[in-house]
Amino acid sequence: MKTLRDVKIGEKAKVVKLHGEGAVKRRIMDMGITKGTDVYVRKVAPLGDPIEITVRNYELSLRKADAEMVEVEEV
Repeated sequence: MKTLRDVKIGEKAKVVKLHGEGAVKRRIMDMGITKGTDVYVRKVAPLGDPIEITVRNYELSLRKADAEMVEVEEV
């Protein structure tokens, strides 16, 4: 299983599944990260947290813990 955290800078991926439960999963979905959505990893902070991605034509910073809950496949 590859997660959003494993995607390298400059790569695109497609969301396959969201893990997590309740409010955490709802918050990720509210940010626009849903099944079938393409994401592009723009930058990663020097210590690896947070990760900056482009999703649905806007930039989003995501914590590593949240990125691990997003299962992806390479595009």
